[in-house]
Amino acid sequence: MGKNPALFSFFCNLHHPTMSDLEKGTTTTATTTGVHHTHNTYGDSSTPAFRNSVTSSVKNNIANPAGLGLFSFASTTFILSLYNVTARGVIVPNAVVGMALFCGGLAQLLAGMWEFPKGNTFGATGKLPVLLGHCELQTISVSPSSFDLGASFSSYGAFWLSYATLLIPGSGISAAYGNNDAELINAIGIYLMTWMTVTFLLFIASLRKNIGFIALFLFLALTFMLLGASNFVLANGNVTTAGHIQKAGGALGIITALIAYYVGLSEILAAERVAIVGLPIGVFKHD
Repeated sequence: MGKNPALFSFFCNLHHPTMSDLEKGTTTTATTTGVHHTHNTYGDSSTPAFRNSVTSSVKNNIANPAGLGLFSFASTTFILSLYNVTARGVIVPNAVVGMALFCGGLAQLLAGMWEFPKGNTFGATGKLPVLLGHCELQTISVSPSSFDLGASFSSYGAFWLSYATLLIPGSGISAAYGNNDAELINAIGIYLMTWMTVTFLLFIASLRKNIGFIALFLFLALTFMLLGASNFVLANGNVTTAGHIQKAGGALGIITALIAYYVGLSEILAAERVAIVGLPIGVFKHD
Protein backbone atom coordinates (compact mmCIF):
# COMPACT_ATOMS: atom_id res chain seq x y z
CA MET A 1 0.00 0.00 0.00
CA GLY A 2 1.39 3.43 -0.93
CA LYS A 3 2.07 6.07 1.69
CA ASN A 4 -0.33 8.97 2.07
CA PRO A 5 2.01 12.03 1.89
CA ALA A 6 -0.21 14.20 4.07
CA LEU A 7 -0.69 11.50 6.69
CA PHE A 8 3.01 10.58 6.64
CA SER A 9 3.96 14.24 7.16
CA PHE A 10 1.45 14.52 9.99
CA PHE A 11 3.01 11.59 11.88
CA CYS A 12 6.54 12.80 11.19
CA ASN A 13 5.72 16.11 12.85
CA LEU A 14 4.62 14.40 16.04
CA HIS A 15 6.71 15.04 19.12
CA HIS A 16 9.67 12.67 19.42
CA PRO A 17 10.06 11.63 23.06
CA THR A 18 13.38 12.62 24.56
CA MET A 19 15.17 10.90 27.42
CA SER A 20 13.48 13.37 29.75
CA ASP A 21 10.11 12.19 28.45
CA LEU A 22 11.02 8.57 28.97
CA GLU A 23 12.36 9.21 32.44
CA LYS A 24 9.23 11.09 33.44
CA GLY A 25 6.95 8.54 31.77
CA THR A 26 5.35 11.13 29.48
CA THR A 27 4.96 11.65 25.76
CA THR A 28 3.04 13.99 23.50
CA THR A 29 0.49 12.74 20.99
CA ALA A 30 -1.78 14.41 18.47
CA THR A 31 -5.50 14.05 17.94
CA THR A 32 -7.30 14.04 14.61
CA THR A 33 -8.02 17.74 15.15
CA GLY A 34 -4.31 18.52 15.31
CA VAL A 35 -4.43 19.45 19.00
CA HIS A 36 -1.49 18.09 20.98
CA HIS A 37 -2.02 16.57 24.40
CA THR A 38 0.50 15.35 26.92
CA HIS A 39 0.00 11.92 28.39
CA ASN A 40 1.88 9.80 30.83
CA THR A 41 2.60 6.19 30.01
CA TYR A 42 -0.66 5.16 31.61
CA GLY A 43 -2.78 7.21 29.23
CA ASP A 44 -3.65 10.06 31.63
CA SER A 45 -3.67 13.68 30.55
CA SER A 46 -1.03 15.73 32.29
CA THR A 47 -1.29 19.25 33.64
CA PRO A 48 1.28 21.32 35.56
CA ALA A 49 -0.42 20.36 38.83
CA PHE A 50 0.18 16.71 38.05
CA ARG A 51 3.83 16.90 37.01
CA ASN A 52 5.71 14.04 38.62
CA SER A 53 9.29 12.88 38.72
CA VAL A 54 10.81 9.65 37.50
CA THR A 55 9.83 8.07 40.81
CA SER A 56 6.08 8.44 40.36
CA SER A 57 3.70 6.45 38.18
CA VAL A 58 0.30 7.70 39.28
CA LYS A 59 -1.24 11.06 38.44
CA ASN A 60 -2.46 12.96 41.49
CA ASN A 61 -2.45 16.38 43.12
CA ILE A 62 0.44 15.61 45.48
CA ALA A 63 3.63 17.44 44.64
CA ASN A 64 6.77 15.33 44.34
CA PRO A 65 7.98 14.76 47.94
CA ALA A 66 11.26 13.11 46.93
CA GLY A 67 13.22 16.35 47.22
CA LEU A 68 12.02 16.87 50.79
CA GLY A 69 12.88 13.32 51.78
CA LEU A 70 16.30 13.32 50.16
CA PHE A 71 17.30 16.77 51.40
CA SER A 72 16.17 15.94 54.94
CA PHE A 73 18.11 12.70 54.89
CA ALA A 74 21.18 14.34 53.34
CA SER A 75 21.32 17.25 55.78
CA THR A 76 21.02 15.09 58.89
CA THR A 77 23.50 12.55 57.57
CA PHE A 78 25.94 15.30 56.60
CA ILE A 79 25.91 16.85 60.08
CA LEU A 80 26.32 13.56 61.93
CA SER A 81 29.06 12.43 59.55
CA LEU A 82 30.99 15.63 60.19
CA TYR A 83 30.79 14.84 63.90
CA ASN A 84 32.01 11.30 63.20
CA VAL A 85 35.15 12.66 61.54
CA THR A 86 35.54 15.04 64.53
CA ALA A 87 35.23 18.15 62.34
CA ARG A 88 36.18 21.29 64.31
CA GLY A 89 36.96 19.03 67.27
CA VAL A 90 33.34 17.96 67.81
CA ILE A 91 33.14 14.52 69.42
CA VAL A 92 29.78 14.44 71.22
CA PRO A 93 27.03 14.02 68.57
CA ASN A 94 24.06 15.15 70.68
CA ALA A 95 23.68 18.43 68.78
CA VAL A 96 22.22 16.39 65.93
CA VAL A 97 19.20 15.35 68.03
CA GLY A 98 17.05 18.25 66.83
CA MET A 99 17.84 17.53 63.18
CA ALA A 100 17.28 13.80 63.69
CA LEU A 101 13.87 14.39 65.27
CA PHE A 102 12.38 16.99 62.96
CA CYS A 103 14.34 16.96 59.70
CA GLY A 104 15.76 13.49 59.19
CA GLY A 105 12.92 11.99 61.23
CA LEU A 106 9.58 13.78 60.93
CA ALA A 107 10.10 15.46 57.53
CA GLN A 108 11.42 12.28 55.94
CA LEU A 109 8.64 10.18 57.47
CA LEU A 110 6.06 12.57 56.00
CA ALA A 111 7.80 12.41 52.62
CA GLY A 112 7.50 8.63 52.76
CA MET A 113 3.81 8.82 53.60
CA TRP A 114 3.24 11.16 50.65
CA GLU A 115 5.09 8.79 48.32
CA PHE A 116 2.61 5.94 48.95
CA PRO A 117 -0.48 7.66 47.45
CA LYS A 118 1.67 8.64 44.47
CA GLY A 119 1.74 4.95 43.58
CA ASN A 120 5.48 4.70 44.03
CA THR A 121 5.69 0.90 44.21
CA PHE A 122 7.82 -1.86 42.76
CA GLY A 123 7.41 -3.03 39.21
CA ALA A 124 5.12 -0.32 37.78
CA THR A 125 5.66 -0.40 34.02
CA GLY A 126 4.00 1.04 30.98
CA LYS A 127 3.91 0.83 27.18
CA LEU A 128 4.99 3.96 25.34
CA PRO A 129 4.40 4.50 21.60
CA VAL A 130 7.32 6.36 20.06
CA LEU A 131 8.41 7.47 16.61
CA LEU A 132 11.92 6.36 15.87
CA GLY A 133 14.19 7.07 12.92
CA HIS A 134 12.50 7.46 9.53
CA CYS A 135 9.19 8.01 11.30
CA GLU A 136 8.72 4.33 12.12
CA LEU A 137 6.07 3.91 14.83
CA GLN A 138 7.06 1.38 17.48
CA THR A 139 6.05 0.55 21.03
CA ILE A 140 8.59 0.23 23.80
CA SER A 141 8.28 -0.59 27.48
CA VAL A 142 9.36 1.93 30.08
CA SER A 143 9.51 1.66 33.84
CA PRO A 144 9.02 5.14 35.34
CA SER A 145 8.70 3.72 38.81
CA SER A 146 10.41 0.51 39.84
CA PHE A 147 11.49 1.46 43.32
CA ASP A 148 9.55 2.10 46.49
CA LEU A 149 10.61 5.50 47.84
CA GLY A 150 7.68 5.43 50.24
CA ALA A 151 9.24 2.48 52.03
CA SER A 152 12.77 3.91 52.04
CA PHE A 153 11.82 7.42 53.20
CA SER A 154 9.52 6.05 55.90
CA SER A 155 12.16 3.57 57.06
CA TYR A 156 14.94 6.12 57.36
CA GLY A 157 12.59 8.63 58.92
CA ALA A 158 11.91 6.02 61.59
CA PHE A 159 15.65 5.36 61.84
CA TRP A 160 16.46 8.99 62.63
CA LEU A 161 13.65 9.18 65.19
CA SER A 162 14.96 6.05 66.89
CA TYR A 163 18.55 7.27 66.77
CA ALA A 164 17.58 10.58 68.35
CA THR A 165 15.79 8.66 71.09
CA LEU A 166 19.04 6.85 71.92
CA LEU A 167 20.77 10.19 72.49
CA ILE A 168 18.05 11.74 74.65
CA PRO A 169 18.89 11.16 78.35
CA GLY A 170 15.23 11.27 79.33
CA SER A 171 14.53 8.17 77.23
CA GLY A 172 16.34 6.08 79.86
CA ILE A 173 17.88 3.85 77.21
CA SER A 174 21.49 4.59 78.09
CA ALA A 175 20.73 4.60 81.81
CA ALA A 176 19.33 1.07 81.53
CA TYR A 177 22.85 -0.26 80.96
CA GLY A 178 24.18 1.36 84.12
CA ASN A 179 27.97 1.29 84.20
CA ASN A 180 28.26 -1.50 81.63
CA ASP A 181 29.58 0.66 78.80
CA ALA A 182 30.73 -2.30 76.71
CA GLU A 183 27.22 -3.75 76.63
CA LEU A 184 25.75 -0.42 75.53
CA ILE A 185 28.36 0.00 72.81
CA ASN A 186 27.76 -3.55 71.54
CA ALA A 187 24.01 -2.93 71.54
CA ILE A 188 24.47 0.18 69.41
CA GLY A 189 26.77 -1.81 67.12
CA ILE A 190 24.04 -4.41 66.59
CA TYR A 191 21.57 -1.57 65.96
CA LEU A 192 23.80 -0.11 63.24
CA MET A 193 24.50 -3.49 61.64
CA THR A 194 20.76 -4.12 61.44
CA TRP A 195 20.34 -0.90 59.49
CA MET A 196 23.23 -1.96 57.27
CA THR A 197 21.17 -5.06 56.43
CA VAL A 198 18.06 -3.00 55.67
CA THR A 199 20.09 -0.65 53.49
CA PHE A 200 21.72 -3.52 51.61
CA LEU A 201 18.28 -4.96 50.81
CA LEU A 202 17.19 -1.56 49.50
CA PHE A 203 20.43 -1.43 47.50
CA ILE A 204 19.43 -4.71 45.81
CA ALA A 205 15.98 -3.28 45.05
CA SER A 206 17.57 -0.15 43.54
CA LEU A 207 19.69 -2.03 41.01
CA ARG A 208 17.13 -1.49 38.24
CA LYS A 209 16.21 2.03 39.34
CA ASN A 210 19.02 4.40 38.49
CA ILE A 211 22.70 4.94 39.15
CA GLY A 212 21.99 7.72 41.65
CA PHE A 213 20.05 5.49 44.03
CA ILE A 214 22.45 2.58 43.51
CA ALA A 215 25.37 4.77 44.63
CA LEU A 216 23.33 6.25 47.48
CA PHE A 217 22.38 2.93 49.05
CA LEU A 218 25.76 1.36 48.40
CA PHE A 219 27.65 4.11 50.24
CA LEU A 220 25.03 4.22 52.99
CA ALA A 221 25.34 0.47 53.58
CA LEU A 222 29.12 0.80 53.80
CA THR A 223 28.70 3.71 56.22
CA PHE A 224 26.49 1.67 58.55
CA MET A 225 28.91 -1.25 58.33
CA LEU A 226 31.93 0.81 59.34
CA LEU A 227 30.13 2.62 62.14
CA GLY A 228 28.79 -0.67 63.49
CA ALA A 229 32.24 -2.24 63.28
CA SER A 230 33.77 0.71 65.12
CA ASN A 231 31.39 0.06 68.03
CA PHE A 232 32.34 -3.60 68.20
CA VAL A 233 36.05 -2.74 68.13
CA LEU A 234 35.55 -0.08 70.81
CA ALA A 235 33.68 -2.55 73.02
CA ASN A 236 36.75 -4.78 72.83
CA GLY A 237 38.86 -1.95 74.21
CA ASN A 238 40.76 -0.94 71.06
CA VAL A 239 40.02 2.78 71.20
CA THR A 240 42.53 3.93 68.57
CA THR A 241 41.42 1.48 65.88
CA ALA A 242 37.77 2.17 66.66
CA GLY A 243 38.40 5.88 66.18
CA HIS A 244 39.98 5.30 62.76
CA ILE A 245 37.11 3.08 61.63
CA GLN A 246 34.57 5.66 62.86
CA LYS A 247 36.30 8.41 60.88
CA ALA A 248 36.26 6.20 57.78
CA GLY A 249 32.54 5.67 58.30
CA GLY A 250 32.07 9.40 58.74
CA ALA A 251 33.89 10.08 55.47
CA LEU A 252 31.64 7.64 53.62
CA GLY A 253 28.65 9.26 55.32
CA ILE A 254 29.68 12.64 53.91
CA ILE A 255 29.88 11.11 50.42
CA THR A 256 26.46 9.53 50.96
CA ALA A 257 24.98 12.90 51.96
CA LEU A 258 26.44 14.61 48.87
CA ILE A 259 24.95 11.91 46.63
CA ALA A 260 21.55 12.38 48.33
CA TYR A 261 21.79 16.15 47.79
CA TYR A 262 22.51 15.57 44.09
CA VAL A 263 19.65 13.10 43.59
CA GLY A 264 17.29 15.35 45.56
CA LEU A 265 18.15 18.36 43.42
CA SER A 266 17.67 16.26 40.30
CA GLU A 267 14.18 15.32 41.52
CA ILE A 268 13.25 18.95 42.18
CA LEU A 269 14.54 20.12 38.80
CA ALA A 270 12.75 17.26 37.01
CA ALA A 271 9.42 18.52 38.38
CA GLU A 272 9.91 21.97 36.86
CA ARG A 273 8.33 22.83 33.51
CA VAL A 274 11.45 24.71 32.43
CA ALA A 275 14.33 23.82 34.73
CA ILE A 276 17.45 25.96 34.73
CA VAL A 277 19.51 22.79 34.31
CA GLY A 278 18.93 19.05 34.24
CA LEU A 279 20.92 16.69 36.46
CA PRO A 280 21.14 13.14 35.09
CA ILE A 281 20.90 10.31 37.60
CA GLY A 282 21.41 7.46 35.15
CA VAL A 283 17.86 6.14 34.77
CA PHE A 284 17.80 2.67 33.23
CA LYS A 285 15.52 1.86 30.32
CA HIS A 286 13.84 -1.53 30.61
CA ASP A 287 12.73 -3.96 27.93
